[in-house]
Amino acid sequence: MLHKEVICIIPARKGSKGVRNKNIKKVKGKPLVQYSIDTAKKISNLVDICVSTDSLNVKKIVKKNRIKFFGLRPKNLSGDFAETKDVVKYELLKYEKQRKSKYKYILVLQPTTPIRDIKKIKKVINLIKKNKKIDSVISIKDVEGDHPLRMKVFKNNLLQNYSGKLNEDMRPRQKLPKVYIRSGSFYLIKRTSLMNIGSLVGKHCHGEILYGLETVNIDNIRDLKYLEMEM
Repeated sequence: MLHKEVICIIPARKGSKGVRNKNIKKVKGKPLVQYSIDTAKKISNLVDICVSTDSLNVKKIVKKNRIKFFGLRPKNLSGDFAETKDVVKYELLKYEKQRKSKYKYILVLQPTTPIRDIKKIKKVINLIKKNKKIDSVISIKDVEGDHPLRMKVFKNNLLQNYSGKLNEDMRPRQKLPKVYIRSGSFYLIKRTSLMNIGSLVGKHCHGEILYGLETVNIDNIRDLKYLEMEM
């Protein structure tokens, strides 16, 4: 049997502070986690699929999609303070033990950013395989109006520029340098980098810029309603 080089891990725990049972909330009649599963299934010729969860409801969705499931996530990786990188490492090692060989790359799809362009996912997988100079690719978006050169912090109850400069940069937004932030849609990293540095963002990281609905991250009910309205 020819083993695939990429494992796609979808972390979908049941707990959520902003929206109760967020990952199974329906958007246009479909559970939120299903969107990420659908994305993974569309590239199933390239990846093995793992849905990591502590939820019996999510487990039912996984089984309905005929995806292999090797057990619920342990409690120590299911709380509010559990980090995605630790969940990914746990699932990676568990799945490698089952298939008795190692993956080369890990693709992480966050259920909370459900809208994705399949072509972009395929593009970054091909990129990391061919470009030996990079060890990871993450989705990013333009900060637009929330530029760090305009941000403030309180110090001794007085506002100061976050940049540390005495005067705020008052140039028009169009003249400010482009600044990007992680969008949370996906992380793609070489196994060696993940295990060596313990992060989903490697030391030689490429960014794939996303736009529009691709950048919507579901954090509260307002985000859910906005996404449904715009889809």
